[in-house]
Amino acid sequence: MASTTNPDPGTGAGGLHINHTSTGADREAGNRHHRTIPRTPKWYKIHLFRGMVNDLRRRAPYYLSDWTDAWNYRVVPATVYMYFANILPALAFSLDMFTKTDRMYGVNEVLLASVLGAVVFSLLACQPLVIVGVTGPITVFNYTVYDIMEPTGTNYMAFMCWIGLWSLVFHWILAVTNSCNWLRYVTRFPCDIFGFYVAFIYLQKGIQVLERLGDAEPFYLSVVVALCVFAIAYICGELGDSSLFNHTVRVFLKDYGTPLTVVFFTGFVHFGKLEHIHLEHLEVSKAFFPTPHEDGWIRGWFIHFWDIPVGHVFLAIPFALLLTILFWFDHNVSSLIAQGTEFPLRKPAGFHWDLFLLGLTTGVSGLLGIPFPNGLIPQAPLHTASLCVTKVVSNDDTDVDSSESKGHPSETYEFKPISVVEQRVSNLAQGLLTLGTMTGPLLIVLHLIPQGVLAGLFFIMGYQALAGNGITQKLIFLFKDSRLTSPNHPLNNKALRRSRVWLFVVIELIGFGATFAITQTVAAVGFPVFIFALIPVRAVLLPRWLSREELAVLDGPTASPFTMESVGGSYGGVQEEGAEEGEVGGESSGGGEGGGVLSSGAESKKKAKKVTGMKSAEELAELGLSVESGRSSLRRGSTAVDEIQQGQSQGQVHRRGHHQAGR
Repeated sequence: MASTTNPDPGTGAGGLHINHTSTGADREAGNRHHRTIPRTPKWYKIHLFRGMVNDLRRRAPYYLSDWTDAWNYRVVPATVYMYFANILPALAFSLDMFTKTDRMYGVNEVLLASVLGAVVFSLLACQPLVIVGVTGPITVFNYTVYDIMEPTGTNYMAFMCWIGLWSLVFHWILAVTNSCNWLRYVTRFPCDIFGFYVAFIYLQKGIQVLERLGDAEPFYLSVVVALCVFAIAYICGELGDSSLFNHTVRVFLKDYGTPLTVVFFTGFVHFGKLEHIHLEHLEVSKAFFPTPHEDGWIRGWFIHFWDIPVGHVFLAIPFALLLTILFWFDHNVSSLIAQGTEFPLRKPAGFHWDLFLLGLTTGVSGLLGIPFPNGLIPQAPLHTASLCVTKVVSNDDTDVDSSESKGHPSETYEFKPISVVEQRVSNLAQGLLTLGTMTGPLLIVLHLIPQGVLAGLFFIMGYQALAGNGITQKLIFLFKDSRLTSPNHPLNNKALRRSRVWLFVVIELIGFGATFAITQTVAAVGFPVFIFALIPVRAVLLPRWLSREELAVLDGPTASPFTMESVGGSYGGVQEEGAEEGEVGGESSGGGEGGGVLSSGAESKKKAKKVTGMKSAEELAELGLSVESGRSSLRRGSTAVDEIQQGQSQGQVHRRGHHQAGR
């Protein structure tokens, strides 16, 4: 009689129990029994600290290698590139807050916020590739709170301090209760809308900088400088992605074209007769000192948070809730995109622990009187991309170095990432360079930057964010001549009508329009609610309007399944498909597929691999196992299955085979 294996709940994920007398009816009954008892944790059962502990457990073994792996040639250019990619937008945002908060925030405050985020997250985070600093949305939040509270006469900096302290509490509550597990529902849909919103914020800020310069000669010169900065930075980026010149020149133009453009046009306005035109420059303060008020008074770095009415202490709670919602979404989306499916990462992620650290930096920032830092878009994914080791691959997937191509690349090719230098040094180094920028000589250099150059920076950042956005790519596809569209285009699918693409894009644009519109009003402080509402819209409403097959083409997970293990898997991924087929219920403890006749060894390994994809980190944690131990158990179970199969190839499994499999 053929022998079968069934998972034994008492032996763990990898244990095997040999049934010597099972029949076909018994096996069928066993299968039905397993399918009717799925091990799905209840949503209301919260295991406190589980997510944070599992994050640290997974990432701790890699901490030493995070430093030793930094001995790589990609780290130095990545550090220099991210220094400029982080500091230039920070200077532009400091100008915006300096103007709209009546000098409450300036260059030194923004730089110190970037330093705080870089040092804390490079040393302690589970995701050290994520660049943390001052973003456009937090700039909008800060000056909107100022507009609301300034008429009340309250101490604005003390009020912002209480917002940071309350937000620290809310961040820690969310981290302890494993709230990041909801990230499994964050797909490309809300990420693209949020990225589209950030891009238009950049463009709007650039226009607002120019508007404040009046309509005389300084205004027209600033407009010309801003457009020239945008044009040359754009050309450098296009040359970097082209096939012109050699690889070294292309990388240099792409990485350093924008910083060199800023340097050139900072000096350009002093050429010839242009020197006699008075331009507005970036306002700076003394080295390592906060920004002084108009009367020359300089506050300290520690905020007197007690200098505020008691009622305003509790009034800060709703503002802190809105800030927490914004940071939960913004920082986690930055982390997801920085660990996207296009990057071949090999070290595990840790969203729960990083959210705990984000709460810490938010509270400390409130006490120091600096803007609250969080994950940066697009700097975070740009950091990962700058650390990629690539090879040239033609579009027909033929490696240029292979014998088939004879060493001659085709006319169309791409750089395919083969690995990422995952380390902590580049993030820490760019933060320390930013700290050095707060010294006197470098602050004098920053003061020379005309505001027109900063406006051009906003324009190029907005364009770069739009160019890589999913909404932009879908609009280009829809407006392109269908006869000239590549048959390999992801959206050029016979099962997907163009009207369905239009419907999806229109929904995205409505979500963007609602978010952008509210930021133009005094209710702008509530825009995080609109952003967060995009998640249930995707999970609940879109499946009613679009089929699963259509959504599979139009949308997808933001990060790879490996990255999403920290939050229990991806929405709409293999896990859900397996559940529909009734296979998830067949594994009671993460072992193999039980109750069925053993097939060949290869098929058994394939099934075990599929089970690994369906089992989430949360379910393995429910069994008291980590992801790694679960995988190890599966490998041991698969080995035992192969040993039993050797006996089956002879016609039956004798007792010696059973003992060997048990061992």
